[in-house]
Amino acid sequence: MNIKIQGGGSGTYANTGSCTGVTTYLQHEDLERMKNGQEVQPFFNNSRDYISAQEVTFKIDNNKAKLSRNDAKFYVITVSPSSRELEKMGKTEKEQAEAMRKYVRDDVMQHYAEGFGKGLNKEDIEYYGKIHFERKGADRYDMHAHIIVSRKDRSNTRKLSPKTNHTGKKNCGNVKGGFDRTDFFRKCESSFDKRTGYDRAPEQTFDYLNTMKNGSPKEIFQKKEWAERVNHERLEKMKAEWNRDLQKPHQEQGREEIQQQGNSISQVLDINQAPQRKKQQEEELDQSRKKSRGFGMGM
Repeated sequence: MNIKIQGGGSGTYANTGSCTGVTTYLQHEDLERMKNGQEVQPFFNNSRDYISAQEVTFKIDNNKAKLSRNDAKFYVITVSPSSRELEKMGKTEKEQAEAMRKYVRDDVMQHYAEGFGKGLNKEDIEYYGKIHFERKGADRYDMHAHIIVSRKDRSNTRKLSPKTNHTGKKNCGNVKGGFDRTDFFRKCESSFDKRTGYDRAPEQTFDYLNTMKNGSPKEIFQKKEWAERVNHERLEKMKAEWNRDLQKPHQEQGREEIQQQGNSISQVLDINQAPQRKKQQEEELDQSRKKSRGFGMGM
């Protein structure tokens, strides 16, 4: 799962003025999809599935109380699943889009709100998401989501900057507290795996990739050792499961053979005991006749 927090500069994600440029850019594939008879994915937020670009622009641009001219007014979070992760989100575009909206609402934005350490929840964040299906080849699409997030919370009273690194400090200039991006990325990955049942290889984890990119030689060595150990443990577990699966047919066959042998023995015993039972029945019948005759004489 690749998650980015963007905003700043003078390009597409310039964020000190209006968000009109971003909302316009995020609609770039809508016309093509309409021409092809495909469903267009509208903007959505925490509680609504269909929101116009005009409303998004109005809400973000007017949620900026006490922000100066050069302050960031919004940020853009991009959530991009890998092709394997996308397979766990559904078989059709509709299923995948619905799974993405639910993941953004319940996991990504909840972790985002918690990351500021201010007791916030997803309902406190002013955000609008949009899903894209970028074409990758003739019959495959790379689905991802862009989320425009206001710099201020929904009450327009608290400043929220996901690019502030002063986590753990009570006062850091104009911004109190901070945002732990590493913890945010890690939690988003973990909740996705839990939600979808995705079996992530250790080399695919955020911690591993982040260490390979930013870690010291010692940390890189230790993380590689960890990945090898996890892979070895998984391989041993798979071997044990395979052995159990292989033994099941033999165990069932053994139980069937024992049952068949038991039935055969019972049949042999029945054959051997048949003359003895016949003799016993004849004796019992003869005794019964004698008793009947004696009872008649007494009368």
